Amino acid sequence: MKKVIAALCLLASFVGMSAADISLRRQGSATQLIVDGVPFIIIGGELGNSSASCAGDIERIFPKLQRMNLNTVLVPVYWDMIEPVEGDYDFSLIDKTLEEARRCGLKVVFLWFGAWKNSMSCYAPAWFKYDYKKYPRACTSEGKPLEIASAFSENVYDADSRAFKAWLGHLADVDDEGTVLMVQIENEIGMLEDARDYSPAAQREYEKGVPRELVSSLEKNKKSLHPQLLARWRDNGMKKSGGWREVFGDDIYSDEYFMAWNYARYVERLAKEAKAILGRPLYVNAAMNSRGRKPGEYPSAGPLAHLKDIWHAAAPTVDMLSPDLYDKGFIDWVAQYHTSDNPLFIPEIRRFDGNAAQAFYVIGEHDALGLSPFSIENGSDSPSSPNVKGYAKLNELMPLLVKYQGTGAMNGLYFDNDSTGRILHQDGMKITANHYFTLPWDPRATDGSEWMPVGGVIIRVAKGEYIVAGTGIVVKFENETESSVRRNLGEDGFLNAGDDRGSVPAWGGGMRVGLASVDEVSVNPDGTLAFVRRYNGDETHQGRHVRIGVDDFQILHVKLYQYK
Repeated sequence: MKKVIAALCLLASFVGMSAADISLRRQGSATQLIVDGVPFIIIGGELGNSSASCAGDIERIFPKLQRMNLNTVLVPVYWDMIEPVEGDYDFSLIDKTLEEARRCGLKVVFLWFGAWKNSMSCYAPAWFKYDYKKYPRACTSEGKPLEIASAFSENVYDADSRAFKAWLGHLADVDDEGTVLMVQIENEIGMLEDARDYSPAAQREYEKGVPRELVSSLEKNKKSLHPQLLARWRDNGMKKSGGWREVFGDDIYSDEYFMAWNYARYVERLAKEAKAILGRPLYVNAAMNSRGRKPGEYPSAGPLAHLKDIWHAAAPTVDMLSPDLYDKGFIDWVAQYHTSDNPLFIPEIRRFDGNAAQAFYVIGEHDALGLSPFSIENGSDSPSSPNVKGYAKLNELMPLLVKYQGTGAMNGLYFDNDSTGRILHQDGMKITANHYFTLPWDPRATDGSEWMPVGGVIIRVAKGEYIVAGTGIVVKFENETESSVRRNLGEDGFLNAGDDRGSVPAWGGGMRVGLASVDEVSVNPDGTLAFVRRYNGDETHQGRHVRIGVDDFQILHVKLYQYK
């Protein structure tokens, strides 16, 4: 018997060693996704909702994603297809996804389309939908039932949870090598038509008032609360108990707080199961509260930025709250989701030719774990596509990106018609970055057309030494003490006729910054640089700036010097 036990222990140790090691780890101020001991940034794409519903589509799409230079695909898991008959499971599409991903060198993030997808319960199986008495729906204040399963029904949770756990158990059995990086729980949870559920079970819970656990969390984290939540709590006397509108104000936003707490508590139960069975990082995604909509007009109570403290308090096992971005205001939205208590991952964003520029920005500026355009299979896999070229450079730059995440040495750039420049400050220098079209040399800059989005990253690798990478950017380095007055230069670099020297103040002395060298480089897998070519003369405007054209993606190694 002792020999049998010893053999089993040895076998268990081998299984443990072979199992995938995928986790989140802090590096400085950044949270990194670690895959078998190595930081991994997701250069991803999310499939359209129905694009993983047959094996033929998976076989056709995944090689294309490989040609697009992606390293990860986000794939829906359809409850109605894995449990078409209650208690009978079919994981053939899951196995096909893993098979094709491995064949194409892709990682996978699975999206659980369970009880809710974009608020609705459209991916619940037919047997669940038919039995509305056992699996009740959410209701509006008028008593109107919605195609939204009630988060207050234990029967709803039990059915959702059973399928979720069965699927996770299957993954645990078939994915020792770590093809699956993360799991998204549900999809864009939120209440529509009203800010909260008014079903009988929901009403009973609502009448209990604000849970003590939530108030305790708010008290503990008072200094970091979202300004809206803090203001509403403070303006109502920072009560420690009472009804939702009594504690947070007499309007629908208090109803949204109630609903957020209960959606998050539901998700927390699933998250605990997922951690116990599979042990991979977990996130939930949010449809944005944009376009002037109010709770119920947008999916109320999802993991939105202004609800982050409620979600963190109710669902601490969830690793990230993540935004799905389709509207304007990209820079503002991502800033709201990168906070000290929430790493940034963008699982879904509108697909267009500027996605690679966006990825450069969020990785450089916000230490993002990744970015994934939606309906990625409909994007171009042409080698000349901006995103295909951009993703190739991001993959090449990866050793430096993961090295400098969280160190404070890296910044992102993103410019379009609405935002054309940015000033950074490093080592007593002012670094001015602009959209390439702020130069007059390209006719597209002045023909009235909309400026294409561009972006990049600046990495300080040593004092006076930088990596500048991306597309469509111009970067100028100056000492803070240099005059801010600009001479009126022509396109050829000479003074324009009539430049008034009398309007320029006398030089006050001090050191100036110059370009010692600007080299295009490639990055080796170990992070070392390989020389490609030297840029000087016209390509640096005679030493005035560093630039990358809007049609190119490049990595430049810039060395500066000081002179007087």
